[in-house]
Amino acid sequence: MRSVARWLADQERIDSVLEALPSGMDRVERARCQHLVYGVVRHAGRLEELLNLLIAHPPRFTTRAALLLAGFELIDAADPGAQARIVHHAVEQTKALASPAEARLVNAVGRRLAAALAAQKPLPRFASAEELGERYSHPVWLVRRWLIAFGAEPTRRLLEWNQTPAPVHLRWRQPAAAPPPWAQATAWPGFFSALPGHWPEIEAEISAGRAYVQDPGTRLAVELLDPRPGETILDACAAPGGKALQIADAMRTGRLVALDASGAEAGDPRFRRLTDNLRSSPLPVAAVGLDLLHPRLGAELERRGAPARYDAVLLDAPCSNTGVMRHRIDVKWRLRETDFGRHARQQLQLLAAAAALVAPGGRLVYSTCSIDPEENEQVAGRFLERHPGFQGGRQALARPWTEGHDGAGVFVFRSGH
Repeated sequence: MRSVARWLADQERIDSVLEALPSGMDRVERARCQHLVYGVVRHAGRLEELLNLLIAHPPRFTTRAALLLAGFELIDAADPGAQARIVHHAVEQTKALASPAEARLVNAVGRRLAAALAAQKPLPRFASAEELGERYSHPVWLVRRWLIAFGAEPTRRLLEWNQTPAPVHLRWRQPAAAPPPWAQATAWPGFFSALPGHWPEIEAEISAGRAYVQDPGTRLAVELLDPRPGETILDACAAPGGKALQIADAMRTGRLVALDASGAEAGDPRFRRLTDNLRSSPLPVAAVGLDLLHPRLGAELERRGAPARYDAVLLDAPCSNTGVMRHRIDVKWRLRETDFGRHARQQLQLLAAAAALVAPGGRLVYSTCSIDPEENEQVAGRFLERHPGFQGGRQALARPWTEGHDGAGVFVFRSGH
């Protein structure tokens, strides 16, 4: 309840909220807490709409957190008979953390909330953006944008996808060894879905360098990069390191540089995570803390002992994250309409900087975890217009509602000189 109240009050990123959980919590308790907090964030829009109809004056954040948690548990409960128990638990928590008067409010509103949720009927096939946004807890402007881009049925499937918890996927790094029985094969070679309840075993496999937690959608950028043994390759925005590690596993020999702006400041946790993840690489990887938009990038790379030109460059650019909202559940509440244009401008700047590092005849791969054309096809088209020395090649556009994994856009450009 405190974690939800903190999220409501401070609008912090949800990973920061969960990092603040007491260190003494056991694994089961922590997992339960994460499930509840994630559920509230996923369904916050739907629940807030109902609560605003049921409460005349917004209560304190602690009391509102109790109602939101009860609301998610009511949505999540498989047994309709659990309503009374859920509301009673919310009342007892409010007594302990707020006041008896607020507990009485939670009791009255909680019961009415349960009835309101039970009375909601399925939406019509061609529901409006407002109806879809409210029911599936997404900003209406974002739903409207997707309806225009993808149509009614794909948009609803995307919204449903974003509202479901994501399974844990692993990339198995040792093809010669069979994965453990709790790792189930998927449609994507080398990727496995971990059965629930095996996190200690997953951590052991990661520590041993046999597995890496990674959504199958991320494989597309590395597959189209096509890293080859003996090449010199740059991962230009490398943190947290999953794609760099996959490149290293494919190369086995050669030279790999992992560049990330987060390393420009000492002690940045994102850069530290990158270096930690690369420790199990089959070949040495140079992790360089440097902004891709550094005005003298090539010279600065050479000063730090890295090449100024590469056979292949991967630019996995910062983006809106619209393809990974099932994992990054609070993105939809932080995203703004103006962010797409801002990201596209930055992406073109980063592409121009990355292009200057590609050796003659080399290849540049641009990837995002966005599903929006403004950050994918449109950026790729503008890059080719502005850089006649490059030619377009293969591309991949992954849609969660069709591929069954995170969304992504990947584009290959080849240097003609």
